[in-house]
Amino acid sequence: MRRNPRLGTRGSLLAMVQARKIASALEVVERWPAGHVEIVSIKTSGDKITDRPLAEVGGKALWTKELDAALLNGDIDFAVHSMKDVEVIRPVEIRLAAIRPRVYVDDKLIGAESIDQLKKGAVVGTSSPRRAAQLLAARPDLKIIPMRGNVDTRLKKLEAGEVDATILSAAGLHRLKLDHVGTSIPFDIMLPAPGQGALGVECRAEDTDCLQLLKLLDDAGSRATVTAERAFARALGGSCLSPVAALATVERTKVFLRAEILSVDGKDRVRDEASFPCGNDASAEKLALDMLERAPESIRRLFAKA
Repeated sequence: MRRNPRLGTRGSLLAMVQARKIASALEVVERWPAGHVEIVSIKTSGDKITDRPLAEVGGKALWTKELDAALLNGDIDFAVHSMKDVEVIRPVEIRLAAIRPRVYVDDKLIGAESIDQLKKGAVVGTSSPRRAAQLLAARPDLKIIPMRGNVDTRLKKLEAGEVDATILSAAGLHRLKLDHVGTSIPFDIMLPAPGQGALGVECRAEDTDCLQLLKLLDDAGSRATVTAERAFARALGGSCLSPVAALATVERTKVFLRAEILSVDGKDRVRDEASFPCGNDASAEKLALDMLERAPESIRRLFAKA
């Protein structure tokens, strides 16, 4: 490893805060001085294209492809990602070396105290197919409009009256010290996206020094839950067009996984759960396939593999 390790990140305020958390954690465990880890800001396509839903312009790869290229070119040594924004199938040359502990996994509603309290026909801004489908399942009268951008941009659009409400992740709000903003949505209404709330750090698979270093940051419980959620999503063969939700927790040596898949309009929904030993991601995959097999056509066609 070079004298000053280089950590790649997106350039948004939230991404930079997250990168600083990873850098600080490394500096503490290695007893490096503050600032020893060099943070390299890289603008991704997802940051450049903000006027269209991701599903229309390339999906989650828009958040990762520039960081992947920088990593494989040797311009950075490792990269930090919000795991909910990372494709479930990754390049073989890249290894998910660490998953940090996660605490905040829920979504928060901003603009009303609860989904029920939204006025009839309220306009809710979100570009997440999952959140849109879950909202419509609870309140078919709502009008969902696309809304992307960083946290500050979305809050300003809400303040300007462009929408009546929006939804943001509790984890992102917490990292920006905005815990007071919004109201948590119960999981029976809005189960989170696979990997939501977790930060992951990737490096080159061949970089043994970096792998060994980042292993110090890995949280076993978070790895067990996030990999189970991602295995569930991967087995479905869906895309960012597909409303998928999954939340795993660790209970002693077992993973308890709750999951759901929905139609785009929220009219159809399949929910189920499973418990299995930590690391047995085949059980998460089986749960996904079992759910898909009994799902109505409105859901199955969303997950049809190309």
